[in-house]
Amino acid sequence: MAFIKEENEDLKIEEAFRVNHEDTEEQTDLVALKEESEVLSEMKEEDQDFITEEKYFSCSQSESSSSRNIAQMTGTLNSHSREAYGEKPFKCQQCERSFRLNKYLKNHLRIHAEDKPFTCHHCGKSFCHKGSLKTHMRIHTGEKPYSCPQCRMKFTYKPTFNAHMKSHTGKNPYTCKLCGKSFSQKGNLKYHMRVHTGEKPFTCPNCGKCFSHKVSLKSHMRIHTGEKPYSCPQCGMNFTYKESFDIHLRVHTGENLYNCKLCGKSFSQKGNLKSHMRIHTGEKPFTCDQCGKSFRYKITLNKHTRIHSREKCPICHQCGKNFTDKKDLKNHVVTSHRGEAFHVPPLWKEFHT
Repeated sequence: MAFIKEENEDLKIEEAFRVNHEDTEEQTDLVALKEESEVLSEMKEEDQDFITEEKYFSCSQSESSSSRNIAQMTGTLNSHSREAYGEKPFKCQQCERSFRLNKYLKNHLRIHAEDKPFTCHHCGKSFCHKGSLKTHMRIHTGEKPYSCPQCRMKFTYKPTFNAHMKSHTGKNPYTCKLCGKSFSQKGNLKYHMRVHTGEKPFTCPNCGKCFSHKVSLKSHMRIHTGEKPYSCPQCGMNFTYKESFDIHLRVHTGENLYNCKLCGKSFSQKGNLKSHMRIHTGEKPFTCDQCGKSFRYKITLNKHTRIHSREKCPICHQCGKNFTDKKDLKNHVVTSHRGEAFHVPPLWKEFHT
């Protein structure tokens, strides 16, 4: 139990860092991109099935068995020709995206109409397509059907699995000219470039915060909606982000991947080890702009700033000492005034409950 409590404290500190840490946005983008690509992946797989069916028929440039069969298969062959020549005649009038088949356009239009008839009974999230709901359910079941034959890593989504497989080839043909970082996919390089340009075209309508990618905004909106789609099957705790959920699971498994080389203490998160190292280095990067006092952790700075603000602080009615939060006041009463008889004023009830 002591281990779990300590890990929970680590998670609280890390969660405080996660909200404002710009470096985590790119990680959130990559995770959210998996779910964002569900519909597209479904369409591609459906497209592939259609192509497989078409292999039973001849192309318009090949000989066919009879003129009657050609007439019956005209629609299929036309579709096959469009596939061969890359034609996409069905165009969305709202976003100008084009599709090879009319049924794909109809599926796509649900996005603009916000028609999401398929709802998850676990978290209430809705989807345009049944296949997307089926894929989403893997988050709750923990199913990872795609396994790498080389390193045995498992993946929830096929696009992520395919991208991972490219990592074994060592080929990253798309290179950033500014920093030299390479990518296996052109789209990832495109997203990466926004790190250098500072472009953040997606704005939250509630708080005005801007994001580089649409999926980051989508993930951020959970803060306002209160949505926590990731539920721990062991203790029932719910999480806003999958990263936090994955880290939390290590509390139950006892897995600590990151060890301090100075004192041997281990942590489940790399960020917690980095924060811990400040104890040894004496680094205090968070400074109060009003009094100049420095702190190791941002959460401690936030707590400190309440002293300068006009926020109502709990007061010990035995000695008149002020505290920044109720927890500190309770600890003070237990340690400093244990066994003392004193009158409990009405205000104490407010801070005690």
